[in-house]
Amino acid sequence: MTMYFHLRAVPPSALRNSPTWFQRLFEDDWDTVRERIGRHREEVLDQRYGDVEILYGGIPPNHAPEGPRTQVVLGGRPAFHTDPARPPFMLLTASQVAGVAEFLKGAAFDELWRHARGQLLRPYHQPAAEPEVRGLFAATHRDLTAFYSQTAQYGDAVVKWLMA
Repeated sequence: MTMYFHLRAVPPSALRNSPTWFQRLFEDDWDTVRERIGRHREEVLDQRYGDVEILYGGIPPNHAPEGPRTQVVLGGRPAFHTDPARPPFMLLTASQVAGVAEFLKGAAFDELWRHARGQLLRPYHQPAAEPEVRGLFAATHRDLTAFYSQTAQYGDAVVKWLMA
């Protein structure tokens, strides 16, 4: 089973503090979400979402101080699912989103890569894989920077959830 980490932007006025509402937010297709909340922006990370967290948070245990750096991927206030076996939803307020956007805009990918390179390349066991792996992380960094920047520009919150 492939796991995906979804991040969806939500205007604060549309946000509901309800596990049922959060569940619907992630079950509905893009057009339904756009119709219900007025617009739609989403970022999806594949099963390597934990590796992306390493890029921003440092090699585990997470050495980054609490703040925008640690909120990029997995951070946020948990909102528990009605089914305790399911992972919680994670919420970032509009203010937290703005902080993450500023962090990402100011973060130099080369510096992030330099600190996390050894850990991120370890599963590939071959130096020839580095250009491709580095390219994937650089593209993810650009996508996350664009997602958070646009979301902050709109003044929106972000709801995150790990989905199968």
